[in-house]
Amino acid sequence: EFPPQHYAYLLDDDHFDRAYATIDKRRIQHWADPQKTRAGEINSEHGGRGVYFLDPSGHYLELITRPYL
Repeated sequence: EFPPQHYAYLLDDDHFDRAYATIDKRRIQHWADPQKTRAGEINSEHGGRGVYFLDPSGHYLELITRPYL
């Protein structure tokens, strides 16, 4: 067993749009924030967009369109 981890993926805008469409189509629970207070939303942090969701093992996956730094 592994403790839950956080994995962030930097995507271009087109790839983010396709990925988010899949998340939405499959009704995957997702959040705009890692604290899970903004369910069903995406964020606009760092001048881009981002979304969090869990993989089947409980790891946080984050898709972002702009790097943090």
